Amino acid sequence: MIKKLFSYSGKYKKFLGFAAVCAALEAMIELLIPLVMAKIVDEAIPSQNMSYTVKLGVIMVSMALVSFTFGILLSKFAATAGQGLGANLRQAEYEKIQTYSFRNIEKFSTASLITRITTDITAVQNSVTMGVKLLVRAPVMLIFAIILSINISGKLAVIFAVTLPILVVSIGILVKKVGPLFGIMQKRVDNMNTLVQENLIGVRVVKSFVRAEKEKEKFQKGNEELKETASKSFGLMVISMPIMQIIIFSSIIAILWFGGHMVYEGSLTVGKLTSFIAYSTQILVSLMLVAMALMMISRSIASAKRIIEVLEEEPDIADGKENILEVKNGDIEFKDVSFKYEDDSEEFNLENISINIKSGETIGIIGGTGSAKTSLVQLIPRLYDCNKGEVLVGGVNVKDYNIETLRNEVAMVLQKNTLFSGSIIDNLRWGNEDASMEEIEAACKIACVDEFIDRLPGRYDMDLGQGGVNVSGGQKQRLCIARAILKKPKVLILDDSTSAVDTATDSKIRKAFKEDLKNTTKIIIAQRINSVSDADKIIVMDDGKISAIGTHDELMNTSEIYKDVYNSQQEGVGFGE
Repeated sequence: MIKKLFSYSGKYKKFLGFAAVCAALEAMIELLIPLVMAKIVDEAIPSQNMSYTVKLGVIMVSMALVSFTFGILLSKFAATAGQGLGANLRQAEYEKIQTYSFRNIEKFSTASLITRITTDITAVQNSVTMGVKLLVRAPVMLIFAIILSINISGKLAVIFAVTLPILVVSIGILVKKVGPLFGIMQKRVDNMNTLVQENLIGVRVVKSFVRAEKEKEKFQKGNEELKETASKSFGLMVISMPIMQIIIFSSIIAILWFGGHMVYEGSLTVGKLTSFIAYSTQILVSLMLVAMALMMISRSIASAKRIIEVLEEEPDIADGKENILEVKNGDIEFKDVSFKYEDDSEEFNLENISINIKSGETIGIIGGTGSAKTSLVQLIPRLYDCNKGEVLVGGVNVKDYNIETLRNEVAMVLQKNTLFSGSIIDNLRWGNEDASMEEIEAACKIACVDEFIDRLPGRYDMDLGQGGVNVSGGQKQRLCIARAILKKPKVLILDDSTSAVDTATDSKIRKAFKEDLKNTTKIIIAQRINSVSDADKIIVMDDGKISAIGTHDELMNTSEIYKDVYNSQQEGVGFGE
């Protein structure tokens, strides 16, 4: 997993190497300073040789400055490596998510994906930045400090045989207990993100139903769960520090006690005892640094696993083996198609669907809520793949197309109209980045955007705000239709996309479709029969199956469902009412 993660370092991998070298050199120079200090105490000061004392002092200061320089370079290289890895991982995750089908996204949830591309990557890059400092510097310092302290006094070094195992065991227990808690904590963060996201998206509903207090309670519960997990994990980390400090101070007291006796007996000099204390402090502090690094890594491992899950997730829908790069026409055919959202579900959402649509035809689809109208049309641009049968566009199985090619030729205006922050013209150019002003105005005329665009401040340059909050529901729908028309697709799908538009405007849009989009296959899902009554064919859906197909007049004679809905709508009642 770590190898997989660091494969995304790219050009920043060399900075990891530079940082490691600087960390090792900084530690080794620091280790030499106590030896110089011992010479000053044992030789220079007793001999009262001022020039020798100054010389050793200059050497000691120079070594400190060199060590400081390597420390600065270490921080710079480590930060560059960590931030670079983080940037590459974010880019890789974002690009991977763009290849996901709806099913892939639903597997993780939107909130979880946001956490994985932000919080989790931040945890990993911080671990790299700090980890390269601690995990290189601490072991180098630990190993060489032990060697040098043994060289000074093997008898005093026996103290480490008692204290080091206690520290190592304490660190091991701590890491074992804290590690799993970080994984749980990240899941709690996912849950919090979900709660906040749902609340912000549905803020109008929350306010209109006076649900603010209930939402507060729901948030408080999630917040408490996160707090408890975080408190437990960080609490263990906080408790560990005093325990380690007790062990360190006990070691130093023991060294001073036994070392003092050795100095008194003449078997050890004061300078060497001073050096030994310095090395013992470095040994014990190094172990504390290792403990900190391991705890940080425990957290980053939980995050790294979640990042790798995203990067290794195989897109549910990929380019076909044939990778066909041209859609010849707008012919559409469903051959005995069955579909379900979950593979382990017993029932199909769509079952035994067979339809033949000629290029340029206008097809209406009606049906009650839950009749799988949207599910049906989502199979055409491969937003989902059918479980059985075949869906053909332009005489070719959609699974054989290059996905980008297919979706460029199938424009779909979804039920939930989505506009993005930015100007109207920027949003319209999602349909065609190179569209001229004449083409934009022509598409807007078909979608009846021209009826309100002149009343907007700045016209096409008006800022829509986040999610298109600065325009009404009907205006938003018409802008989305214009955006789809700009693609000049061979197939145009409107999924109940004129529901917020008045009947007169709806009629104008359909009339413009007939006159200006003659060669485009048009599929219109609607609740109002008037929106599809002039279609070449109307498909009546009922519980995931086709109940009837025909023109308006034919269905009035052959389909009881269609006839009942038509009559009820004439009386002011529609589907599901």
